[in-house]
Amino acid sequence: MNEGAVILPWLVIRQDDNGNRYRVGRYATRAEAQKIADSLDGHGHKQLYSVERVSQHGESTRN
Repeated sequence: MNEGAVILPWLVIRQDDNGNRYRVGRYATRAEAQKIADSLDGHGHKQLYSVERVSQHGESTRN
């Protein structure tokens, strides 16, 4: 990784009624990701928004 790289380890994930999961965005802090997830949740849709952290190996872990 180079010195100028920005690390965005927090993901907002949307899960629809059929269980399909989509990445909505990547964020630097959990608080920032949670704020986005909270703002998207409850808009009358049945999607579920969650916050996950990407590990050093690129795998996401549910929190």
